[in-house]
Amino acid sequence: MGAPRHDTDAWGVVTSYYDALGRLHSVSDATRAALHAAMGVDAEAAAGGIERVLVAYSGQTFSLDRPSEIVLEDQTVLEARSDLPADLPIGYHHLRGPGSEAPRLLIVRPARCHLPAQLRVWGWAVQSYALRSERSWGIGDLGDLARFARSSRREHGAAFVLLNPLCAAAPVTPQEASPYAPSSRLFRNILSLDIEAVPGAREDGSVLAKLRAAAHDLNRERLIDRDAVYRLKLAALERLWSRSDGASACERYRAELGAPLRRFALFCALAEIHGPAWPTWPEALRHPASAAVARFALENRQRLRFHEWIQWLLDEQVRQAGADIALMNDLPVGFGPDGADAWAWQDCLALGARIGAPPDEFNAGGQNWGLPPFVPHRLAAVEYEPYIQTLRAALRHARALRIDHVMGFFRLFWVPLGASATEGTYVRYPSEHLLAIAAVESHRARAAIIGEDLGTVEAGVREELAACGMPSYRLLWFDATPPSDFPAQSLAAVTTHDLPTVAGVWTGDEARMLRSIGLAPHEQRLHEMRARLASVAGVADDASLDDVIVRAHAALGQAPSLFVTATLEDVLGVSEPPNRPGTQHEWPNWSLALPLTLEQIERHPRVRAVAEALSPGRSAGSFD
Repeated sequence: MGAPRHDTDAWGVVTSYYDALGRLHSVSDATRAALHAAMGVDAEAAAGGIERVLVAYSGQTFSLDRPSEIVLEDQTVLEARSDLPADLPIGYHHLRGPGSEAPRLLIVRPARCHLPAQLRVWGWAVQSYALRSERSWGIGDLGDLARFARSSRREHGAAFVLLNPLCAAAPVTPQEASPYAPSSRLFRNILSLDIEAVPGAREDGSVLAKLRAAAHDLNRERLIDRDAVYRLKLAALERLWSRSDGASACERYRAELGAPLRRFALFCALAEIHGPAWPTWPEALRHPASAAVARFALENRQRLRFHEWIQWLLDEQVRQAGADIALMNDLPVGFGPDGADAWAWQDCLALGARIGAPPDEFNAGGQNWGLPPFVPHRLAAVEYEPYIQTLRAALRHARALRIDHVMGFFRLFWVPLGASATEGTYVRYPSEHLLAIAAVESHRARAAIIGEDLGTVEAGVREELAACGMPSYRLLWFDATPPSDFPAQSLAAVTTHDLPTVAGVWTGDEARMLRSIGLAPHEQRLHEMRARLASVAGVADDASLDDVIVRAHAALGQAPSLFVTATLEDVLGVSEPPNRPGTQHEWPNWSLALPLTLEQIERHPRVRAVAEALSPGRSAGSFD
């Protein structure tokens, strides 16, 4: 963060800000005091931890303030008397000064994230849980995704699939539905497993057949019953685990993932006994470094290995799903306060605060997303290890990554625990460090990073992201310019999972659905969206939905954007959006399967028509 800005105190807490409507908010002393308490620091400590991290660009040098030893990642030691060498490898090194002073982290970064030249491609945006086939166990799985990926690449010419987060929920019921409030961003959700592809599944007898039949019965309802799916898949996995031979590939995976995997498995085993919320566990188990946790691990070795085995199965199936097409993963902005990541990294978190958003035209009261933020200086003190691990996990087996609410690299809106969102304010983050790490990890994974920058964006942020090689978002709903005028360094789409679908807007279903659950539709906004759709698609007011969908995507295909996506909900004419922000029990968020099976989708004429509309001129380049 460096020297505090005029609107920011020494802790990084913003003292005044403008919301999306241009209104100035002066932050109360009570809010600032609550956030200072949540950080648990004094101002000197806050600034000092961040200032001990240095960033250098590969191929460039700068003067050092003292003679130092450079300890490279491979432990090679170099001498540097006055200048940093220009030929240091990209990565995370340390500067060791004279005396007993603690080493400083040195991040040597590429100038930009990995972004192949001449890339101009299109792909499907898919809520994988909603993509069910006739063989699904009540929910779309990685086997369904792999089949869809193959047909999309070979028959439609799609270059990638943008997935909802596949992050892990706690291993108990009720299962968390939202992929954006996971227990862990490092590991994957058991519900995504294709049980039929697990080693030994085909050889199993009548017990697995009964579980399979019960799971197939769940496909009759469009509403996904995650708890029922979880119980059936867990029972199948426990049976198959009892016959597992400890595959050497699983052992290699366990060795490669190391301590983070073991810690996650520990959380899962503890949660199965004590519940999903670690703050309610017996006090001796609430910290992963405690002696009681170490004893538990020794006494429950087999259960830990079971959870590690599940993660290996998931990792293998994700790898196979990406064999025929590039996967674009999606990284949530945070994780639940009671889950595995919060337990593992509690010393770096402000557990007395939650992430959210200030008031805007759709949410007059602001938003509280219920996710705990990292404390900037504590993150720096552990050399950004949680952040590095998270990016590496998200980029694993992926060729691109969408980062949700990428503005969090610069500032996040904190709400004191128990307060309303209108009582929150922004806290600034060391964007220079976070962007540098993103560039390093993108370079190492040879994967593009796209920044989801929708909402309230501070002046200059988009320019910094562009300079770092992160394409931004452009939506048909929000952008007043025609798609042909979208910037090249962008991902273009009609909508997102949080916004109305084409069918919902064009047919009026969106307004009717909102009234049916007691919410007042934003009539003027919906009218403007419909007019925008007609203009872009070049259709009359009474055009058929089929015509609107195909023509709108044909216009989207004209965008010079590096990436263009089409959502399956839009292409299939689904009126219901996957999620309605601000609702809980009023709407089945993240729980509606697509109305057609995968087999029907593969034969659907509109799917082919949209693919043909998007393909001309959009197959250029590759992710390599």
